[in-house]
Amino acid sequence: MSTKMSPREHTTPLTPKPPWLRRRLPAGATHAQIEGMINQDRLHTVCQEARCPNIWECFSKRTATFLIMGSRCTRNCRFCAVSEGPLAPPDPDEPARVAAAVAKMGLKYVVVTSVTRDDLPDGGSSHFAQTIAAIRRRIPDARIEVLIPDFQGDPQALQTVIAARPDVLNHNVETVPRLYPTVRPQAVYHRSLELIARARDYDPLLATKSGLMLGLGEAPQEVRATLQDLLEVGCHILTLGQYLQPSQDHLPVVRYIPPEEFADWRQTALAMGFTEVASGPFVRSSYHAHELYQTLKPQRDATGQAKPAHGFRV
Repeated sequence: MSTKMSPREHTTPLTPKPPWLRRRLPAGATHAQIEGMINQDRLHTVCQEARCPNIWECFSKRTATFLIMGSRCTRNCRFCAVSEGPLAPPDPDEPARVAAAVAKMGLKYVVVTSVTRDDLPDGGSSHFAQTIAAIRRRIPDARIEVLIPDFQGDPQALQTVIAARPDVLNHNVETVPRLYPTVRPQAVYHRSLELIARARDYDPLLATKSGLMLGLGEAPQEVRATLQDLLEVGCHILTLGQYLQPSQDHLPVVRYIPPEEFADWRQTALAMGFTEVASGPFVRSSYHAHELYQTLKPQRDATGQAKPAHGFRV
């Protein structure tokens, strides 16, 4: 049974944004070209569905994060703009269409994510694997990052994705454990940590990544404790960004964190042991993902063959 609340139960006026969250939109026609290409190919991007504040910048740079298995979700996280059901079966032609779009856009680094599909027996893991394989066939030298749901803790589903040889496996914890009942009522904090730990066990050469939103009411000591938890399960790359309320039907922003505080968090996280950290008001899971990956000195070539380890925390 859905736990979704009616808008009247939690409608909250949007909090005015501070000056550092106002930015000029890039000029030029590339944004419209990329958007038109995505719509023409009947694809979805998390940039559009989640109302990402970086969409103009990313589309203008010919980058996008592909959202597979539809634009509707089986969960109703209180921070997320992606809508709940109704759900359709995954489109078997979608992996090939994503690969074709990647080739058309000339991408060498691809980020693929999905809605959460708790209605599917494998959580959609096989569709992830098919999409990775389709991209590899079409663009053999592409690097692929997947941002995956928790698959309800199913280890076989996780193994299915990892066996397809993504270069980076990303799974966001999103917030500190105390706030899960409010922010992510259908998720389990320790289940997310366990997913990252299992990923490292299944493939020690795999780069792992996770992220948090700040501004939901978390205390600094809770953030630090969460970062320590991520380190202990083997997370390499960290993203920290400002939570922005998508609509009046979503959780309000408790606090806008200034840029200098995000800079401090980056230095703190690096000192704690993360290999690379992106931290700033506009940072999102896949923001500048290629640049973050390049700092890791990848351990695997495009065919999946292992390379000598460099730069990874073992």
